Amino acid sequence: MRPFAPLPLRLLRSSPRNPIIRHITSAPPPQKPVIVISGPSGSGKSTLLSRLFRTHPQAFGFSISHTTRGPRPGETNGREYHFTTPAAFGELAETGAFIEHATFAGKSYGTSYEAVSEVLEAGRACVLDIEMEGVKQVKSSTLPAKFVFVKPPSVEELEKRLRARGTETEDAVRKRLDAALTELAFAEQAGAHDKIVINDDVDRAYADLEEYIMTLVK
Repeated sequence: MRPFAPLPLRLLRSSPRNPIIRHITSAPPPQKPVIVISGPSGSGKSTLLSRLFRTHPQAFGFSISHTTRGPRPGETNGREYHFTTPAAFGELAETGAFIEHATFAGKSYGTSYEAVSEVLEAGRACVLDIEMEGVKQVKSSTLPAKFVFVKPPSVEELEKRLRARGTETEDAVRKRLDAALTELAFAEQAGAHDKIVINDDVDRAYADLEEYIMTLVK
C-alpha cells in the first residue's frame, strides 16, 4: 500500500495511459474528514447514506468506487459506481490506482486515490462505502479516517432484506450471508470501528448516524 499524503491533493495526470495515477504539486489546505462506512449487504447503509446526503447536500461528497458488477435498475455509471470490465479493473489495481480493492462473489470493487482527492479538494467530507476487506486495507494505510459500521438487527432480518431485493440468485444470497457473519465478527473486535449503528429502525438508525457524523464535520 503506497503512503497517502495529507489531503486534499492537487493532482496532475502522470500518463495518458493511466489517468488515475497522479502526483502532488501543492501543499494541501485544511481538510475535511474521510468517513468509511461499511456493513453487510442488506444492512441498509446505502439507504442511510442517501438520506444523509439529501439532508446535508453541501457537507459530503461520495467517493465513487469502481466495480466489475453490472448496474442494478436505476443505477447510472459515474453516479453510484464506475462500472468497468475485469480486465480494466485489474490494470488499475496493478498500477496502484486504488487505496483499497477487493473481490466478493466474483465481482471486484475498488476505491481510487483520485476519487477521494477530488471530494476533499471540493471542501467536502469524503464518504467511502466499502466492504470489510477494504476497511482493513484503509486501516493499514496512512489515510486518516473514521470508521462506521452499520449493523442489521439480526442475520434473519438481513436474509429477509436480501431476498426481498429479487436481484440475487440463491447462491449469491448464501455467499452474502456467509460474508455477513464474517463482517459481524470483525465488527465485534476492539478498535475495528469508531462507531456502530444498529439499523433495526431506519429513523432511529439515521438519527444515531447523523449525530455522530456531524460532530466530525463541524
